Amino acid sequence: MKQLFTVLALSFVTACAAQQITLKKGVIIDSLSVRDSVAETFSLYLPTTFENGRAWPIVFVFDLEGKGKQAMSMFKQAADEKGYLLASPNHISDTVAMSKNILATSRVINTVVSILPIHKERIYVGGFSSGGGFSTLVPTFIKGVKGVVAFGASIANTEVLSSKSPYHFVGVIGNSDHRYANLLSIESTLNRLKFPNQLLLFDGKHEWPPKRYFSQALDIFTMASMAKGDIAIDTILINTNYQEDLVQVNQFYTDKQPILANNLLDEMLEVYRPFKDTDSIKENRKILRKSRLFKNQKRIQNNNFLKEQFVRDDYSYYLEEDVLTYNYNNLGWWKYQIDELEKYKNNSDPLMQQMGNRLESYIHALINDNIYFVRDQTPIDYEALNFLYMLKTVISPRDYAAYLEVISFSAKLDDYGAALFYLEELLKQGFTDRDALYSLENTALLRIMPEYNEIIEQYLKDARYDVVPE
Repeated sequence: MKQLFTVLALSFVTACAAQQITLKKGVIIDSLSVRDSVAETFSLYLPTTFENGRAWPIVFVFDLEGKGKQAMSMFKQAADEKGYLLASPNHISDTVAMSKNILATSRVINTVVSILPIHKERIYVGGFSSGGGFSTLVPTFIKGVKGVVAFGASIANTEVLSSKSPYHFVGVIGNSDHRYANLLSIESTLNRLKFPNQLLLFDGKHEWPPKRYFSQALDIFTMASMAKGDIAIDTILINTNYQEDLVQVNQFYTDKQPILANNLLDEMLEVYRPFKDTDSIKENRKILRKSRLFKNQKRIQNNNFLKEQFVRDDYSYYLEEDVLTYNYNNLGWWKYQIDELEKYKNNSDPLMQQMGNRLESYIHALINDNIYFVRDQTPIDYEALNFLYMLKTVISPRDYAAYLEVISFSAKLDDYGAALFYLEELLKQGFTDRDALYSLENTALLRIMPEYNEIIEQYLKDARYDVVPE
């Protein structure tokens, strides 16, 4: 496939077979057609400095929930600053087989590489949460992908990793994320398999990190390429990054977060060893590890990890039992667990707060995983699915979608008492989408009932059907 680029102010025009596409710089371009595919599309971002005279690095960003453009926007600022292209497939999803997602990803990568000047040794993938987990599988099945940056995600499957085809892994995760401990422990596996890896920690939950972590991750890839000789060494960039990292180490310690400071020093040793003498980093780390603050927090964190694992095992065991037996009577026990976690989250000790947040995050992930599992079964166990959605309303009272699922399923079973109960609970939580309440699946009879409309009239003041008093 041939390519032709013509500069038009801030845009490029590329001829791709019989198709002509205008590629603008500095904006996310959506719905570009994948080569040899009628239905598949992808999104693309070219940094404002893009030109056709050299090969460019690229990150393919994945989101399995249909928010690829939004995920790309998180990388946009860093891509501009660091000179990276971005692309994202629009047709991968957690509702289809993994093999289909891999094939769709391969088609997008091949298309982008065929129409743009991509540096073949600087092709990377990444994403957040499930998108980040999926990205860790891509280099195993698609040759030429050199690195992964995963936010809020761990390695999806360590069993498929091979020392014969290592890739560079950069993990970015909050210390209140339920995958935090797992990602810390997986480092030894990556080292054993000789996978270059860095773990960047921030003070936060299961969420996108501050913007600087995107730039930091891309800089790690860039400096790794310099160390391998794929691109020329930029001494200014290396020294600038080094000084910024030292400032961040000091900031972590000033904020009484020595564990984060120690982690960053560990990663600095690996990143800067090919370019600089690292004796000062080692000395700073030695002093830090001797401090009373570090020793105390490290001990508390290790104790919390042990306690946390026991609690997580309980959650996993009881949820499995409750789903198998449709144990609605145990919803109260789960409410009690959430109340207990609130005590941890409100504790004066930041490490206890982190443990409470991690356990709460774990419960959410555990329930979502079970929902995906039940949905994938044939036939679907709707009673188990209904229990899980009821449980979601307990642990996440403002998860409106869960209430709507329960109302729909209860109406399907002619359990109108339960449907009306969850309708009112939903409205108490501030739900205001009246049209959604009158278009729910399985509720044709329910929504013309006086009781249904009375509740909607009480909270939204605008029932669709008149409530006629007897």
